[in-house]
Amino acid sequence: MAEIELSALARQCLSRRIGAQEELEREVQAWQQNRNAEAVTINWRFTTVDARIKLKRLYPSLEKKKSTASTKHVAKKA
Repeated sequence: MAEIELSALARQCLSRRIGAQEELEREVQAWQQNRNAEAVTINWRFTTVDARIKLKRLYPSLEKKKSTASTKHVAKKA
C-alpha cells in the first residue's frame, strides 16, 4: 500500500520542481490532508489467496513446517 500511495503522491503532487524544503513540506501536507479527506480506497485486482499463490516466492509462508525429526525410525532386523 505504501508504494501505491507514494506513486500517487509523485504523480499528483511532485511532478514538478519544488525549490525549497519548506515548500515541499507544505505541498505534501496539503496533498495528504486532501487524500485523507477523500478517504481514497484501493481497488485490489486479486484476492489475498490469489496473491499468496502468485507471489509465493516473495512472501514465504509463516506456518511452521512439520519436522521429520519427530518421527521414529525403526531399525530393521537382519
